[in-house]
Amino acid sequence: MTARAADRARYDRATAHLDAPVAIVDLEAFDANADDLLRRAGGKPIRVASKSVRCRALLERALARDGFAGVMSFTLAESLWLARSGFEDVLLAYPSADRARYAELTADPKLASAVTVMIDDVAQLDLVDAARDGGREVVRVCLELDTSLKLFGGRVRVGARRSPLHSPAEVADLARAVARRPGFEVVGVMAYEGHVAGVGDAVAGRPLRSRAVRLMQAAARRELAERRAAVVRAVRAVAPGLEFVNGGGTGSVQHTAAEDAVTEIAAGSGLYVPRLFDNYTSFRGRPAALFAQPVVRRPGVGVVTVLGGGYPASGAAGKDRLPVPYLPEGLRYDPQEGPGEVQTPLLGTPADDLLIGDKVWFRHAKAGELCERFDTLHLVEGDTVTATVPTYRGEGHTFL
Repeated sequence: MTARAADRARYDRATAHLDAPVAIVDLEAFDANADDLLRRAGGKPIRVASKSVRCRALLERALARDGFAGVMSFTLAESLWLARSGFEDVLLAYPSADRARYAELTADPKLASAVTVMIDDVAQLDLVDAARDGGREVVRVCLELDTSLKLFGGRVRVGARRSPLHSPAEVADLARAVARRPGFEVVGVMAYEGHVAGVGDAVAGRPLRSRAVRLMQAAARRELAERRAAVVRAVRAVAPGLEFVNGGGTGSVQHTAAEDAVTEIAAGSGLYVPRLFDNYTSFRGRPAALFAQPVVRRPGVGVVTVLGGGYPASGAAGKDRLPVPYLPEGLRYDPQEGPGEVQTPLLGTPADDLLIGDKVWFRHAKAGELCERFDTLHLVEGDTVTATVPTYRGEGHTFL
């Protein structure tokens, strides 16, 4: 029996009392992935990216381990909810235009001390001030640096279109604008190198592309390390009390942690290890989060149909954004249909061994987005479900 076949047997036994669709997290794999992230971080604290987890119980499980510290959230509403739920260090990773929540933040000392907001433009400070509604609390601010690699005089750009702040001078100018403005304090700098942390460098069947990605990423790491250090020096000259410099992501933990200027690493997807993280040379994680769909039809030899399963991930549309049938091994989509909203035909010889009601296990393309489809996660230890915990959706929250 292969390791994957053994996992399938365990998951089927653990969930035999549960009807599919169902989602699980294998706690042994989750904890092993957490240990691997800590090993790669080399002693620097890891801030857990909540959008990649979207389950309070599992955020708490990660943060209970030495080496994990703080949460990186994705909306202001989520940030305030987490702070009210007892999370004491929440960094909002994206600028917000949520005036109502800014009014709450600036009026509540507990929230203002727990939550740090992201900015890259003076106009965002204007929006906060306009939303204060009498609130006088000092707002903790993090400045975001654009990490993109610019080549040929800027004519070619590699990296996500995030912050407009690219140079040390631009970031320092915004830090000075914050320092001059009552009611705000610069406490951090963030730089997310998505073109390194979020792009696989070992794509199966594409050796030339993989080599090109590795060359690009090596150049990007060198350029960013030098520029990030200069940015931090420039900001510290304006804000000597700077508390943290955040960088990285699951795919670049060890590289980012090696930079002296970086004080903490952001990571979250590496806890669940969705399918997009299969294509990296720098690490190998264990799939921890899976979902199962039930077999509801047997249309013919070598074919079964499961209920639903069409859960595409965000990003540029393509096959890499689709979930993949994982267990039993050897199943594939019908190219004429793919994964559907209400039914998904699956082809392959393993189909002939599946009966109506059996489970087919899938892996989602991205980590936390799976939780937008399920109210609960069943936590598996060995071949037993030891707990069932709500996702954000299960607690009545869909923040985006």
